[in-house]
Amino acid sequence: MRLQRLQLLRTGNLVLVDSLNLIKWQSFNFPTNIMMWGQSLSSATRLTSFPINSSNLFYSFEIQYDKIALYLNFGNWKYSYWEFRPSIKKNITFVQLSSEGLGLFTGKHQKIDQITSEGPEPLRFLALGNNTGNLGLYHYSAEQGEFEESYEALNTSCDLPLACKPYGICTSSNMCSCIRVVESDGFQPDCRARNIEGLCGRSRAEMLELRGAITVLKGNPNEANVTKEICANLCLDDCTCVAAQYTNLGECFLYKFIRGIKQVERRNGLIFMVKIPKGEDEGHGRHSGLQKWVIIVVGVVDGFIIFLVLGGVGYYIIRKKLKNSPITGQET
Repeated sequence: MRLQRLQLLRTGNLVLVDSLNLIKWQSFNFPTNIMMWGQSLSSATRLTSFPINSSNLFYSFEIQYDKIALYLNFGNWKYSYWEFRPSIKKNITFVQLSSEGLGLFTGKHQKIDQITSEGPEPLRFLALGNNTGNLGLYHYSAEQGEFEESYEALNTSCDLPLACKPYGICTSSNMCSCIRVVESDGFQPDCRARNIEGLCGRSRAEMLELRGAITVLKGNPNEANVTKEICANLCLDDCTCVAAQYTNLGECFLYKFIRGIKQVERRNGLIFMVKIPKGEDEGHGRHSGLQKWVIIVVGVVDGFIIFLVLGGVGYYIIRKKLKNSPITGQET
């Protein structure tokens, strides 16, 4: 049967049909991570990535009544790492991709906001990155002969949820390093902590504050109006919890895995804590191990980069001076 025509359905799906009007190809068959130009998606709809490295982790872009957001999904849990709320506080009924950007609309087709392309070229599609989880708007570059990004939701690698390995931290130099508490023997070469999974009970584990760092992942608060100590105890008593984040509003978030950690100068009222075996920080004072790690590991990484930059500049100046200095000697 011959292919007959390309058709854009009212659902926003782009389909290729044959002479019997049977669909032979369609631009999306959920789950998918692509939204084409002219397509619209209603609230409570989402785009999803493929599973990451054959794991049960995957990304999703979700249209909700009050916002659009990016999530990292892990089993029955999901954590947001980017969101966009319309400037006009009205419910989002659907979103539509035009040549200029991604528009947010009410049920009466009133545009209440838009994520706008950063370039003059007309947009062709929206994509949720399978590897990074970043959201991008793309145009076709005739000069390069390929599709290029006109907009991306997250501009720095440290804001991506899986920028580093488990128990890794993304430093201010956009490089990854491992969390070290006190003894490096407590961690595998790939940053994973030994004997952490399934560890619970206040007699077997303790929570240590990772100062100068937060996680970009955020879920629904497990508890509200609690103290930092209660938040820490909630994680200690939960055998599946490996970390917790506490806010100055009294909100407590528990985490089933340690990802999305990044170094920050200001924590903006956030306190991030990791679970370690009881007594691993003995003899060093509470939190001293993590403070020591932040100073040494982050300091060494950033210091090494500064050393390379200054060394290169110094070498260039000396070489230039030697090259420009006159050659003197005695004539015979």
